[in-house]
Amino acid sequence: MNKKDARQIAEKITNEELLQMFKNAKEKITDWNEVSVCNKSFDKGAAWNILAKDFDLNYRYHILAKTNMVREFGNYLFDYSKPKKKQKSKIKLHHQEPNFTNW
Repeated sequence: MNKKDARQIAEKITNEELLQMFKNAKEKITDWNEVSVCNKSFDKGAAWNILAKDFDLNYRYHILAKTNMVREFGNYLFDYSKPKKKQKSKIKLHHQEPNFTNW
């Protein structure tokens, strides 16, 4: 997930939703050695230990911390929390056969 989308989600997500996201990630992640999204020198396990190990429902987390939580584990959010992806506009291609009369 990119930073902009993660920031938009982090501004309105609740701690209960973050906790559910962490529970989903804990159950569904099989390879904890995968490279972290937030810091390329960490793996998912290290990111988990920093962001989710001591998660407290009653604590008011800074927006940057929430953004990093969503960036790292946002794939495990429920669908209603994810921003809609923009559809790419299709360009109608105009084709002409090459004209080789001057050759």
